[in-house]
Amino acid sequence: MGPESIAFGERDLAAPGNKPEVRVRWLGTAGFAITCGDHTVLIDPYVTRASLARCVVAPLVSDAHAIRRYVPRADAIVVGHTHFDHVLDVPLIAQLTGARVFGSRSAATLCRAQGVPEAKVEDVERPAGGSAIVREVGPFRLRFIPSAHSRFALGRVPFPGDIADCDDVPMRTEKYKCGAVFGVEINVAGRTLYHVGSAELVDAELEARNVDLALVCVAGWTSSKDFPERLVRKLSPAAVLLSHWDDFFRPIDRGARALPTMKMPELHDRLTRAARDVKVGTVAILGEVVL
Repeated sequence: MGPESIAFGERDLAAPGNKPEVRVRWLGTAGFAITCGDHTVLIDPYVTRASLARCVVAPLVSDAHAIRRYVPRADAIVVGHTHFDHVLDVPLIAQLTGARVFGSRSAATLCRAQGVPEAKVEDVERPAGGSAIVREVGPFRLRFIPSAHSRFALGRVPFPGDIADCDDVPMRTEKYKCGAVFGVEINVAGRTLYHVGSAELVDAELEARNVDLALVCVAGWTSSKDFPERLVRKLSPAAVLLSHWDDFFRPIDRGARALPTMKMPELHDRLTRAARDVKVGTVAILGEVVL
């Protein structure tokens, strides 16, 4: 069973009724563009997709042509954590679109260092003992819930720590420290979505809820104990759209190629065993589903 065999059609998740459409487009890796009416929220948009050789030997630079082509508009950008494949393109997208950026202190440091106006950048790490931070953008209500990164690198989080100094931008891959990690609850037009940008949860931070669509990272899921079962128990999703299963060193216009290490058939089986009526699937890169 590969990604193509569990692919969603565009309207497979659309519910009958007269609510405004919510369109969810996969940008590759953990990135999504979510649109309702004339407002678009981007989550972890990464369309540059630098080659493996580039990531190993040189500082990383955003591909402005790819950004203008694939993410021409945004009202807000959410950064779930600050590894390069989640945040590299965020500063340039923000500059080109005028979008507001919400993320960790690391994300805010990176954006300010690259010229994103101070008024457009917000650190949404909650204060100690405080409640999860909530922000509104047009019809979207965004709630930033503390989460964690999967420990898939020999039992460790890759490139841990914060981005504290961006004087040397552009930076090399290893300089993109993880920073704080968020799960993001998105409420819009009577639907609830939840973005899991790394295959881990902090159960104590996540109240049980009923989610219409969970946007779930595949990378590293086997390193997180009982991840499929915990995900279903906490989110009770009607549907799960799998992401971050693709070879993100491959150019976006060549389509998504699944990495066999992701063990997607096993993940699919465990999710559907944990909740029989949950729909689990994928879309092609730049493909959409409608809610």
